[in-house]
Amino acid sequence: MRIILGTALVALLGGMPAWAADQTLTGAITDGMCGAAHKDMGKKMSDRECTQACTAKGAPYAFVSEGKVYKLTNHEADLKTHAGHMVNLTGDVKGDTIRVSKVEMVSKN
Repeated sequence: MRIILGTALVALLGGMPAWAADQTLTGAITDGMCGAAHKDMGKKMSDRECTQACTAKGAPYAFVSEGKVYKLTNHEADLKTHAGHMVNLTGDVKGDTIRVSKVEMVSKN
């Protein structure tokens, strides 16, 4: 009987989706068109100006951390405020997408 109950419990818990914990990554808010390479725009713009220009034309916000480019969802106003800035970004990371829960400027110690 214990074996059956133990097996049923393992099967039940194994079938439940894992609860994802938010992660905090450090990197730059950018846009989905330029990603990590704003130099390719041809104009002399700062990363912030380029990100603002590209998102104004419809490019989605993105995030570059340790060379990887992530798509971002949620917190559009915070992303706009921090366009081109180095930030600590907290959110639910799934593959190459982050559902943003918090954006904070990186402190300059």
